[in-house]
Amino acid sequence: MTTPHEKHLSRLPVTRWPSLEEARASKWLSPLSVGRLSLADRTWIPAMVPWRASDDGFVTPAVIEWYARFAEGRPGAIVIEATGIRDVPSGPLLRIGHDRFVPGLSELVRAVRSASGGRTKLFVQIIDFLAIKRRPERNKFLERFLVIDDALRERAAALLEDDGLVREDDAGVRARLIASSDAQLLSILTPRDHESMTMGHRERVTDTHLSHVRALPEVLPALFADAAVRAEAAGFDGVELHYAHAYTMASFLSRTNTRDDGYGGTIEGRLRLPIEVIDAVRARVSEPFLIGARILGDEVIDGGTHLEEARTIGVALSRAGLDFLSISKGGRFEDAAQPKVGHAAYPYTGPSGHECMPTVKIGPLDHEGAHLDALEPRRNTTAFGRNVSLAREIRRAIREAGLSTPVITAGGIGTYAEAEAIVRGEEADIVAAARQALADPDWLEKIRRGEGHLVRRCYFTNYCEALDQHHKEVTCQQWDREQLEQPLVLKSKDGKRRLTAPRRS
Repeated sequence: MTTPHEKHLSRLPVTRWPSLEEARASKWLSPLSVGRLSLADRTWIPAMVPWRASDDGFVTPAVIEWYARFAEGRPGAIVIEATGIRDVPSGPLLRIGHDRFVPGLSELVRAVRSASGGRTKLFVQIIDFLAIKRRPERNKFLERFLVIDDALRERAAALLEDDGLVREDDAGVRARLIASSDAQLLSILTPRDHESMTMGHRERVTDTHLSHVRALPEVLPALFADAAVRAEAAGFDGVELHYAHAYTMASFLSRTNTRDDGYGGTIEGRLRLPIEVIDAVRARVSEPFLIGARILGDEVIDGGTHLEEARTIGVALSRAGLDFLSISKGGRFEDAAQPKVGHAAYPYTGPSGHECMPTVKIGPLDHEGAHLDALEPRRNTTAFGRNVSLAREIRRAIREAGLSTPVITAGGIGTYAEAEAIVRGEEADIVAAARQALADPDWLEKIRRGEGHLVRRCYFTNYCEALDQHHKEVTCQQWDREQLEQPLVLKSKDGKRRLTAPRRS
């Protein structure tokens, strides 16, 4: 009878692990040195949010144990989770928006250095994000949050065939809206108001009627630079600017950015702030300190940025002086699933999010820009190496521009054979693996020893991502219920899961 483990493994690519001699001759496991970036090998653990920080953004023992456990596998580099650059409450997410966070971050750096024997370079991903609210109950939104103006009164009067609504007071209009059907509200409310009611209010970089949004180009370069200075003070080797997914800087780069103040519209306008941030950071840190960025090779939303423009963005940011460029995909709010009442939208629940973290169940590409990134049908119909073609094409454009910026690929890569082929085929300079490293933090060491057959392979079911979606401590289904009785094991808040992988062969 087939066990659940065997069933999961049957969905993964059949692979052959290298012998000790083959591992020693591996290009993926060989050093890389380009410009300021020097790595012991071309392995990389990208940023993952594990929900282990304190509620006020400080490093905790669980955060330190999480990253030290990855460091025991001695990857070439680890990128610390998305860390907020503002000194504002953001729940159990790491922050770097004030000097008081530096001591904890310094302790984290020391732990990683110790666990990896000084082999692993350490970066912190720094991020800005705009406000997003939880989805309200329908009538509560109509009673308390909806702004009643003359245009809304006129639309309601016309649709409900009641001219008196034009002169009705706010309370009367709200009462009529509450009594209206959902179909009627769809026509009466503006698209943004309807979205705020059914999804939760979300700020956009195009909301320039809001003074703090209009001022983003004035304030963000200094905020990012201040964060980078703190990162260097804490001992990090560099920062990764978060220019990807659903957040502020990615939204400036997006083709959906229609700002008319010189920071939107054309590709040049959309690149302006990201380049100004790079310039501001470089001006404040030391010469050896590394500055990289994570960008999207494809937003995977209609009207968004696809590979054609991503090539241009990659070249421009490389020319601006980045030391590395990490390529991701999707993860946008525009196509997120509707959250439950009382919950906020999550940008990895729609088609673009599924492309960002593909599972074994994912099907062929199917979106507006699919023809641009469906460059290899074998990869683009499964989860495995699905996004490599994006990195390859962006890297090619960078090289054709005469630049040598190292390019990192990620997304469904969990075998030595795939990673080695990517590097040897010059599709990317570095291969990153998040979920596989979570499944087995020691997998790289096992490969180096010629013991790849002992690797605990990721199932790519996104058990871990489901925990993230609910803001629960991220763990792996393959080990989080094991050896819970061991002394000093850190556990989840409910006590049912261990927080780091046990040490075993």
